[in-house]
Amino acid sequence: MPLDTELDEEEEDQLSAEQRFRKAFNRLKDDKPKVLAKGTPVSQNNVAKEAGKDPSALRRSRFPSLIREIQTYIELYKNDRPSQRQKMLEQRRQRQEHRDRLKVVEAERDDAQSKLASANRRIIELHEELQMVRMQLDRVRPSPSTLPL
Repeated sequence: MPLDTELDEEEEDQLSAEQRFRKAFNRLKDDKPKVLAKGTPVSQNNVAKEAGKDPSALRRSRFPSLIREIQTYIELYKNDRPSQRQKMLEQRRQRQEHRDRLKVVEAERDDAQSKLASANRRIIELHEELQMVRMQLDRVRPSPSTLPL
């Protein structure tokens, strides 16, 4: 026996409008739509579209309990699926954090390069000073003489 979501066209035709809407609602909740794209958020309009009906067909006056269920579901899970605007704002915030972090890292790199260049210059200065001291020492100190054997 086929599952409820795998009804063939003949069985689908025998369902009432409310049953079609409920099945569409369940498919959207399970993120397994047949008509709409996967990941489509649950809304009254999307339930009607998933059921293959015009959104105006799903009215509160005709299906009050179903509309309440849809609205309750939307209210309960509204934070689980952020809106496109929320996604965009989050991406913008992350990009700004990355730019800020990049500026900090670049400043740290520049400071480290500056310290390294200063240290290299100081090493060269000390090396030259050492060479000069050795030369002065050689002039002041008598050269070792060879002793006769």
